Amino acid sequence: MIGRIRGIILEKKPPKVLLETNGIGYELYMPMTCFYDLPNIGKETIIFTNFSVRKDSHILFGFIHKQELVLFKELIKANGVGPKLALAILSGMSAKQFINVIENYDIKKLLKLPGVGKKTAERLIIEMKDKFKEIYKNKENFITNISSNVKSLYETENEAIYALISLGYKHKEATKLVKSVTYDGADCESLIRNALKAAL
Repeated sequence: MIGRIRGIILEKKPPKVLLETNGIGYELYMPMTCFYDLPNIGKETIIFTNFSVRKDSHILFGFIHKQELVLFKELIKANGVGPKLALAILSGMSAKQFINVIENYDIKKLLKLPGVGKKTAERLIIEMKDKFKEIYKNKENFITNISSNVKSLYETENEAIYALISLGYKHKEATKLVKSVTYDGADCESLIRNALKAAL
């Protein structure tokens, strides 16, 4: 699984970007909301990625911020939403705008996006609303961090929480453990290590 790539931008042809790292050129599809934030050709950048494997295609999707990658992963889990439609959704509106649309049950705005019909829009609002309740307990922090390249304590906590979940802890328990050992300047590994100690 390719989760992140650091490299030099060789080509920018919306929605694709060609990124070279260690002599290998990776072609990534990016939502336009991310594409706009890319540096110029010849500059180095870091892109978070999702590798989508289908019967007839293998596509690498790229994102400037990790929060956008998280949102993309949640979108493709929704019924009737594949990677290409998720890309179209995140190209039509920023992550912050999408969250507001879901929170406000704004079906009309979703219907303006290519490939989104009424049934898909209604289903998206229901499914994503539930997911936001579980994942983004602190909605304001999530939205604020969308525009930041700096890894916040909130994001670090989130990573640690989901690492614990992948180890078998329930979301509520993992959150409680991580919150109990959080401190300013903490890195993800320290939070995980201290949370596991606290669990014993």
